[in-house]
Amino acid sequence: MSINHQQSTNNSAMIRVEGLVKNIGSQEILRGIDLDVEPGETLAIIGRSGGGKSVLLKHLIGLMRPDAGQIWIEGENITGMNERRLASIRQKVGILFQGSALFDSMTVAENIAFPLREAGERDPKVLRQRVSQILEVMELGGQEEKMPVNLSGGMKKRVGLARSIIRQPSCILYDEPTSGLDPVVSDSINRLIRRLQQRFGVTSIVVTHDMKNAFHVADRIAYLHEGRIYFHGTPDELRFSTDKLIQDFMHGRSEEQLTPQAFGGES
Repeated sequence: MSINHQQSTNNSAMIRVEGLVKNIGSQEILRGIDLDVEPGETLAIIGRSGGGKSVLLKHLIGLMRPDAGQIWIEGENITGMNERRLASIRQKVGILFQGSALFDSMTVAENIAFPLREAGERDPKVLRQRVSQILEVMELGGQEEKMPVNLSGGMKKRVGLARSIIRQPSCILYDEPTSGLDPVVSDSINRLIRRLQQRFGVTSIVVTHDMKNAFHVADRIAYLHEGRIYFHGTPDELRFSTDKLIQDFMHGRSEEQLTPQAFGGES
């Protein structure tokens, strides 16, 4: 049973997903996703590992094609678009991959400037200025000449994020942005996500299975369960939900709790 699943009926959504279906082999991954993301909000998508969160994210930028359904970005239906048209959509949407996906042979500055060069910018002065500005936002001033191998995990995430926003997209997609980071660094990344939202007014979608991170960054939260959006609402609505499935997920309880009998104990 889906709960709290009513979506906005207005046409102002930054991103709209309607009836999205995706099968990989014989496995049903997405089984009819309906979701709206409003301009300027941060939506966290939570769910169990392997439940289709990253698959959904890849559809939003055209890296995967749906078997059925539609995806709208700022009023444009990207379903079925060719690569040339998708390129213009991707200028509006930045993505921070789970592993940051930095080029090992490039310096920090070269990594960050890469999207600008791809877009045709060749003026060294403009490139240096844009990179310097974005590094200050990321609190990485003076790190331009470092190589990725010399960066900590948190710094790699920041550089990857700097590269994602260098062209000032309308929306940023985050795939497990705090994965593999310690709690202190995770907190700093969460604060950075919020600061980018407030400073640039960007729309953000954060895929995570970490409830603390979701509550920290999100204006709204969508719970993806068995290929569908089971819950969609505010952090407080999720936190105070009495639904057993939601409570089990938030508290990390498996569906089958171990009992004393499992170990030969008394009842």
